Parts: sequence; C-alpha cells; structure tokens
Amino acid sequence: MVPRKSAGSRVSLLYKIMSKQEWEKAQAQGIYKGSEVDQRDGFIHLSAAQQVRATAQKHFFGKVDLVLISVREESLGPSLKWETSRGGDLFPHIYGALKLDAISEATPLPLVNGVHQFPAGLP
Repeated sequence: MVPRKSAGSRVSLLYKIMSKQEWEKAQAQGIYKGSEVDQRDGFIHLSAAQQVRATAQKHFFGKVDLVLISVREESLGPSLKWETSRGGDLFPHIYGALKLDAISEATPLPLVNGVHQFPAGLP
C-alpha cells in the first residue's frame, strides 16, 4: 500500500463509476458502502482522472444508466490507499465506506454509439 498526497493546494478529484440505482441507494442511506465487487474485494475501487476512461471500457462496457462520481481526494483521509493494480499502475482504493460529503459532483455517464461520454476536461 502506497499513500499519496495531492500536490499543492489544488483540489484533486478521484472518480467512481456506479449505476444510477447504486447512487440513489447511497443518497437514501447517506453513505456508499460499495458495489458487490467492492464488497468482495474489501475496498471501494476508484480511478484517477487519467484512469477512469479505461476503467469504464474494461468494467462497464456497454452498460447504461451509469453515474460518474467525483470524490475530493483530501476528504478521504487515511481510508485512501494507492495500490498497484492493472498494468502495475497505482489505483486509489477506499478502505471503509464513502461518506457523501466527500463527493463534489455526480454526473450522468451516457452511452452514445457504444462509448461513454465523459464530462469535458477529463483526460
């Protein structure tokens, strides 16, 4: 497990892709406890900005009714760990539940012609 800090005072965002149903459940409960895969693995999978498109392609290909959750890295505290995963890249993982106050935005992630349409500004 490799901890990583944000550079400077800039807000660093991490991303979670989830179904609209999962997002609605998290809002109703006031906390997100993770998907079935997250719960099986023992942590909530997140992606950095440069990783999130590949995550969508690999794990959410062809899926509709998705939401892209933007999470403020600095609000996660010690529950955030950066760990080696796909291709030796470091991925952010949350050990524990995701508190909704750590979320800065929830954006629909529509599927158009087989490709998820990410908000402008993501790499």
